[in-house]
Amino acid sequence: MTRKHCPLWTGRTKTRLEEILRLAYLSLMAIREILTVPNPILKEVSKPVDKVDEELRSLMDDMLDSMYAADGIGLAAIQVGVPKRVIVMDLDWGRGERNPRYFVNPVLSDPSDNKLPYEEGCLSVPAYYDEVERPDRIRIDYLDYDGKPQTEIAEGMFAVCIQHEMDHLEGILFIDHLSRLKRQRAVQKVKKLVKQREQDAA
Repeated sequence: MTRKHCPLWTGRTKTRLEEILRLAYLSLMAIREILTVPNPILKEVSKPVDKVDEELRSLMDDMLDSMYAADGIGLAAIQVGVPKRVIVMDLDWGRGERNPRYFVNPVLSDPSDNKLPYEEGCLSVPAYYDEVERPDRIRIDYLDYDGKPQTEIAEGMFAVCIQHEMDHLEGILFIDHLSRLKRQRAVQKVKKLVKQREQDAA
C-alpha cells in the first residue's frame, strides 16, 4: 500500500544532511523488485509459513527495505514474488519515524459492520488511486517477527491497511474491488508507466 493518501503523512522538506543519510541508508538496503499488474504472480494465493526462522526474517527485512525504498506503508510477500503469508507494514513511515510491523500467517475475524471509505493506492498498481470501502475495525491474529502469537484489534487506518495487504495474500488487488472499466484503466495506466520507465532507463 502506498502512503500518498495516508492521513498520517504530513510531509516536510528534508535537510541536506537528512537526504545524505537517507541515500547512504538506501545504498545498504536489500531491495527486491516489486511486481506490478498484470503480472500473473500477483493473482496467486499465498501459502502458510511453517515456521519463523532466520530465512523468513531475512525475507521480512528485505520486504521492509523494499517498501521503504518505494515510499510505501505496507507490502505483502507475494508483491516481491514470494507466495508466503507474510506482510510488513509501517504506518509511521510518512512522518519521518520508523515503527515496522510484521505479520506472519495473519488471520482476520470479527469485522465491524461499519465501513470506512478510503482512497487506496498500491505499490503493485503505481500512480493509481481509487476509493474502497472496508470495515473500520477488525481482529487480527498472527505471528510476529520472533514467531510469537499475537492478537489485536485493528481500527481506522490500521484496519484499512491490514485488509488491503491481506487481500494480496488471496491474490486480490484493491482494483479488483472496482468496476471492470476502472480495473482496465488502472492496468493500462500501469503498463504505460512501466514502459516509460523502461525507456527512460535504456
